[in-house]
Amino acid sequence: MISHRASCLSAATKRYKYLRRIFKFSQMDFEFAIWQMLYLFVAPQKVYRDFQYRKQTKAQFARDDPAFLVLVTGWIFVSSVCFALVMGLGFWSFILFLLYVVAVDMLLMGVLVATGLWFVSNRYLRHPTEPGQDVEWGFSFDVHMNAFFPALVILHVVQILLYNVVLHSDNFASHLLGNMLWTVALGYYFYITFLGYSALPFLKNTRVFLYPLTLLALSFVAVTASGVNLSRTLMEFYRQRILFSSHL
Repeated sequence: MISHRASCLSAATKRYKYLRRIFKFSQMDFEFAIWQMLYLFVAPQKVYRDFQYRKQTKAQFARDDPAFLVLVTGWIFVSSVCFALVMGLGFWSFILFLLYVVAVDMLLMGVLVATGLWFVSNRYLRHPTEPGQDVEWGFSFDVHMNAFFPALVILHVVQILLYNVVLHSDNFASHLLGNMLWTVALGYYFYITFLGYSALPFLKNTRVFLYPLTLLALSFVAVTASGVNLSRTLMEFYRQRILFSSHL
C-alpha cells in the first residue's frame, strides 16, 4: 500500500514538473523535438530508442520536456490558418476553430485515447513475470502524440494544401487521393502506436495494435468504391461544427 502510494505521488510530481515547464521555453530542447518529428516520418523506431535511453538515465519512459507538445500545438495553429483560408472563415470563427482543434481534437481526445490504451496495456498486455513493471500514463500520452503528429501533418497540412487544387472535385481521382491520404495517416497512427508499446520489454502481444491495419485497407477499398471522398467529408464536418458552435 505504501509502495503504491509512493508511486502515485511520484507520478503526480512528474506531471506537475512537466506542466510547470510548458511556459518556460528557455528550458525546452526544441532542436531535439524537431529531430524527433522528422524521425517519426522516416525512422520512428529511433524515437523510441530515445525513450528507452530516458528510462535508463531518468527512471521514466515518458517525456519530461514539453517541447514536443508545444511544437505540435504550433503545427495546429499553422494548419488552422490554412483551414481558415480555404473555408473562408472570419477572425472569430478561426479562433473558435483553433480552440476546438487544440482543446478537443488534440488534448481531450489525446487524454481519452491515452487513458484507454494505458488501461488496456497494463490490464491485459503485461507479462505475468513482470508484476513490478507498469506502463506510465505519461508514456501512453507520448505514444499518442507521436502517432498523432504524422496524421496531423498529412490531414491538416498536405490535405488542405491539395484541397482546392484536387480534392474538392467530385471525380474518382479526387476520391482516390483523398481517401488514400486518410489511409496513410491512420496507418501511420496505428504503426507508430505499435512501435511505442512494443518498445516496452515487459509487454506481450503488442502486435494487437497492428490488427486495425487490415480493417483500414478494406475500408479504403469499400469507401473509395462507394464514391465517398473523406477529404470533403472532413471539410463539411468542420464547417458544421463551427456553425453549430457559433449558435450556442
